[in-house]
Amino acid sequence: MTRLALLLLAVATSPFAAPAAGATAADPQALARKVQATYERTRDLEARFKQTYTYAGFGRRQVSEGTLRVKKPGKMRWDYTSPAPKTIAVKGSRLVQLEPEENQAYVDDHFDATAMSAAVTFLLGKGDLAKEFDLSVDGAGALVLRPKAADPRVESITLTVGEDGEVLATRVVDGAGNANELRFEAVKRNQGIPDSAFEVKIPRGARRVGGAGK
Repeated sequence: MTRLALLLLAVATSPFAAPAAGATAADPQALARKVQATYERTRDLEARFKQTYTYAGFGRRQVSEGTLRVKKPGKMRWDYTSPAPKTIAVKGSRLVQLEPEENQAYVDDHFDATAMSAAVTFLLGKGDLAKEFDLSVDGAGALVLRPKAADPRVESITLTVGEDGEVLATRVVDGAGNANELRFEAVKRNQGIPDSAFEVKIPRGARRVGGAGK
């Protein structure tokens, strides 16, 4: 799988905003339950995003923008508009990464969605943050997750949680010290996104690379 696809499936993805008012710093377990309860009630979600990825070893940043869509069960789609158009979509056991400017597509028809971290699956109402992560709260009242089982993809995840349990901010740091942050705008929940929105049409003549669907 490509580095970008692995990155996106390893991290939590949620709206970025100010720290939660009234967050209970003394009870990270309750905060985690509140987050999960909110996303268990979320059937689908759409938002615009701005992603900033900081490379620890090179001291540089990459900024990307686009649209995210999520729908239960097991559907997720990222449409990047900058710095270059790109689509990454998961629908059940099928993963597609389409790069129009390169005229190529990565297709995996046997993608193991169960291998995704709870950092992602809680958005789909699955997984258990308390079982998969050690929980704490930082000085700003944000929920900090550290994997109980060693995972080079995720050293820590910091989530800022709103009053209703929605995640307003995320910062993911991997084992190499790279940091992935996302800011979301115009978040819409339970709007009835059709299943067809997660289908990716690969242009005729596009080169297919890697994956079980090659």
